[in-house]
Amino acid sequence: MKLIVSAAGQTLWSLHRLLVLVTLLTLLMTACANDPRVEIISPNGTTLADVQVEIANTDAERETGLMYRQHLDSNAGMLFVFKQPEHLSFWMKNTEIPLDMIFANGNRTVIGIVANAEPFSERQLSVNGDSQYVLEVNGGFVRRHGVAPGDKLAFVGFVPQAIE
Repeated sequence: MKLIVSAAGQTLWSLHRLLVLVTLLTLLMTACANDPRVEIISPNGTTLADVQVEIANTDAERETGLMYRQHLDSNAGMLFVFKQPEHLSFWMKNTEIPLDMIFANGNRTVIGIVANAEPFSERQLSVNGDSQYVLEVNGGFVRRHGVAPGDKLAFVGFVPQAIE
């Protein structure tokens, strides 16, 4: 009888540990799902890419951007958020990795792309038209995912708002 109680107690303890593990995994997955991301959606509604983003919505964050970084995960990027649409230009000074820059207007429509911007270049990079959002991703991302003008950016897990 003592052996059966011990086995039952161990089974109960194992079930408790399993329940705790499942709860922790669920919390972790929920936290990851709430990370800010940008979905890039084609005009026909197909999701072309899903990018985990850092948000640059202050002057200081936009000024620093992705400078001094030696690596950017394949589906990661930085979203630059401005108060209103304007003609924007960027440079690659102190930026160590090649980047694709996806410029979008106030309606979140991609209006232009700068592909494979050269690291450390001080050349001003821009597209025609006014942008309110610029998504920077690894060089070659746009080609790999078939991103083009006319696609839309969908913001998931956050509301973009420029602070400064």
